[in-house]
Amino acid sequence: MRVLVIEDERGLAAAIARGLAEEGFAVDVTHDGADGLWKAWNEPYDAIVLDIMLPGLSGYEVLRRLRAAEVWTPVLMLTAKDGEYDEADALDLGADDYLRKPFSYVVLVARLRALLRRGAPARPAVLTAGDLALDPARRRCHRAETEIPLTAREFTLLEFLLRRQDEVVSKTDILTHVWDENFDGDTNIVEVYIGYLRRKIDVPFRRHTIETVRGAGYRLLATGD
Repeated sequence: MRVLVIEDERGLAAAIARGLAEEGFAVDVTHDGADGLWKAWNEPYDAIVLDIMLPGLSGYEVLRRLRAAEVWTPVLMLTAKDGEYDEADALDLGADDYLRKPFSYVVLVARLRALLRRGAPARPAVLTAGDLALDPARRRCHRAETEIPLTAREFTLLEFLLRRQDEVVSKTDILTHVWDENFDGDTNIVEVYIGYLRRKIDVPFRRHTIETVRGAGYRLLATGD
């Protein structure tokens, strides 16, 4: 199995390469984000070990560009210690797993083997409903050729609805997945944000993508009409 390691700490990169080689992996190493991106685009790797803090291009940008180009090679991100936001951002951009520094090489090898067993099934880069499109990697939303600016919460809500299009989702479901299960504010916040979304993705385009299902919740129509 061939692995690309993109890590700017040369001592750490060398140690990872040695450890993986001892486990039977073929390993290529680069210390620069731009060079790593080029290799990942042009060489047939089975997995990529990708640090976040890199010269040239950050690990986030390398990952974003790979997924935008529909390169689905499994990616294991290396994040800072206690970097919860690093981990969340990495997963949102399309990372398959993450490992905090400092880490055990035994765990690194185990995580890589798990990724390799799963393989790299094709994943849609963009969620669509008719001419409405949401790109989670690029954090962009379009209706046909018109870009629609969304706040972070609006984006998350729309992504949740798109992933469950044609399904009725309750206020409770939305609060749990878009806010969190411990949210103790006014549940009418859901109606407020549904209204925000409608004014952005429907009203200017004379569409009715998001339906209210009385007594049950909301449904986003797969047709996007």
